Amino acid sequence: MRSLSPSPSPRSWLRSSRALGAAALSLGLAAAAPQPAEAEQCRVVEVDLVPTARLQIVAWLEDAAGAYVDTIYITNATGLYGIGNRPGILEFNSGPAWPYGRRETVFPVWAHRHGQSFQAVVFQNSSATTERDLSHPYDQSSRENYFCRPLRSTEPGWDTGSCASAIYTDKGVLSPTQMSLYPPRSDLQGMRTERDNEAIDLFRQLNPFDGVSRATPAGGSPARLSWTIPPTVPAGSYVLWVEVSKEFDHNTTYSVAARPAPSGISYGDYGEPYRGQPSVLYRVPFTLSDVQTTAQTDAYAGYGDPDGLDGNLRTPDASITVDVPGSGASRLTLVAGGGYRVKVTARPELDDVAPSAPAEPMITKNESGELVITFEAPGDDGRLGQLTGYDVRIRANDPITEANFEDSTPVSAALEPDEPGQLQTLTITGLLPATKYYVAVRAYDDCRNTSPLMIVEAKTGDRKAGEVDACFVATAAYGSAMATQVSMLRRFRDSMLSSSVLGQLAVSAYYTFGPAVAGVVGESELLRSTARAALDPVVSRVGTLTR
Repeated sequence: MRSLSPSPSPRSWLRSSRALGAAALSLGLAAAAPQPAEAEQCRVVEVDLVPTARLQIVAWLEDAAGAYVDTIYITNATGLYGIGNRPGILEFNSGPAWPYGRRETVFPVWAHRHGQSFQAVVFQNSSATTERDLSHPYDQSSRENYFCRPLRSTEPGWDTGSCASAIYTDKGVLSPTQMSLYPPRSDLQGMRTERDNEAIDLFRQLNPFDGVSRATPAGGSPARLSWTIPPTVPAGSYVLWVEVSKEFDHNTTYSVAARPAPSGISYGDYGEPYRGQPSVLYRVPFTLSDVQTTAQTDAYAGYGDPDGLDGNLRTPDASITVDVPGSGASRLTLVAGGGYRVKVTARPELDDVAPSAPAEPMITKNESGELVITFEAPGDDGRLGQLTGYDVRIRANDPITEANFEDSTPVSAALEPDEPGQLQTLTITGLLPATKYYVAVRAYDDCRNTSPLMIVEAKTGDRKAGEVDACFVATAAYGSAMATQVSMLRRFRDSMLSSSVLGQLAVSAYYTFGPAVAGVVGESELLRSTARAALDPVVSRVGTLTR
């Protein structure tokens, strides 16, 4: 059973870094003194479900009168990376790790019930036109550590879901007039450059949900969402809501024809129309008391607004698919033998012993863009019993301590707790080369007693040539894979150069020799400006040829 639990901290404990590369030159271990645990009873809500693949999920609590109480779980895409509140129009196509387009249809019922609003994030040069444009100025774009460039569905990265090369995106600015019911992304702590608006420093402070954000559970595997009930929540009757969203979940009612791709935008032939069936909801009334209670449901309660404009629950009808696994009302699997799609268990827990610290860390894989750390799983009570989860944080150049652990960047990683003494594997990908990082791992139990820290120190290897985008030199020069100039050059490459033998040879040479050049160009503003000066006449000429 995969346990998906919020962190003991008030901030999110899973934030993807895409980071950590090649050879680790040193490894250190430090452990702080255990925190004293209070010998008192806590209360826990556990939600069991079996998701299908590629879902977005949010779970929240309401009282018997329908008043919102708290969000207990939300998948990272919305709770951490802010796909509901980012630059670009809702109608943009989508694809693997797509970087732009505010997905206001992802959880419309939850968004209208949680009672909070946020300034909308728009492009730095925002206007009615630029919000419809996937291209953006290089001098307003910084390195992107999570999202990828737009892909065509015929490109290899579409199926693998991996980024072929680093890109630069406009992280946006807070609109003085537009509001959103979704939080902005909160994984940009300490990453602002001179090309970013200073507002991105506020994004994490504005996001109240990253503390319960977790990675999307694996499709086909049982998952458990675990939440420690605050003492301020009294015993009584409650309702657990689960809202589930999925891109590309089309049927005859919610088809590509009904919600086609937008027309007249740059990169309009990249990605695919994603707006299929709307979010579906599951509702489970249950009782919170001083004894264990269990409740469940095997059917969906309704669906959200297909356009995300209101928070009304639509009554189940024939427009939602019910008999196709992974689609519509069957996005959550009906558990054989259990007869449920969502099961809620509320129970008291007496736990006054903190977990022991994760032990025996080793770096077992060091490649460009990836670090794999193994360690020995601790127990729930010291060395005994299986714990609830891990809180993983990372920090560049500056050592992690108990004092700064909460302010360090959370890491999103698939790290399912195992039995005490078993080997656990932590994989972190995509950080900068030749940089010292500190990775800290803390275990916690159901009552949020926490272990001492396990701290691993590692220096990533030097830059290594690898797979990159075909327009990597232009991307380095203009600062963004989605800059208008890069888009024009890519179209010229795809439509003209690749159609002739000489053109194919030129493209092959560019693939072979370009990466090393791009690595140097991208890190020097002088070389970037020189490269732009050399490319601008080519771009102008290409513009006349591709019209």
